[in-house]
Amino acid sequence: MFLVQILLPLYDNHGEPFAAREYVALRSDLADRFGGVTAYTRAPARGVWKDDAGETTRDDIVVFEVMVDSLDKAWWSTFRTSLEARFRQDHVVVRALGYELL
Repeated sequence: MFLVQILLPLYDNHGEPFAAREYVALRSDLADRFGGVTAYTRAPARGVWKDDAGETTRDDIVVFEVMVDSLDKAWWSTFRTSLEARFRQDHVVVRALGYELL
């Protein structure tokens, strides 16, 4: 089994917040497709990294998680590309972690 995590920014590259309806629609889409979703939206996480020029960049993000029995890597790759366009990002992190239910 896998836990798939999607890390999305709260703001675009100009500091403008994305509309809440974008996250609501995504939550609904994921719940419909996978039968459930967890969205960490109330206490955003903060990401910090160095860009190519060595400048420190930070981003407030929300995390969506779904559990799947198997990975359809082609589907997830296409989905990630659609999120990059939808949220006007060069890269969106979509990662899968293997897990064992205890």
